[in-house]
Amino acid sequence: MEGRLNHIQLEILKMFSRNYSNEELLEIKELLETYLAHKVVHEANKSFSEKNYASEVFAQWQEEHYRKKAS
Repeated sequence: MEGRLNHIQLEILKMFSRNYSNEELLEIKELLETYLAHKVVHEANKSFSEKNYASEVFAQWQEEHYRKKAS
């Protein structure tokens, strides 16, 4: 890991320069998680639409296992 902060990390530090209550921090964390989850879903939907995946593909993926057996 690099020792330098990126521009997003620096902006977050600026935003959190005041003292927030634990409740406020939890609310902010939930907002960020919701935002990032929506972005992931949006990108997945976009990709699946571009590749013309059907619901059958999802059903197939649910049945697949990618874990390696212990040696």
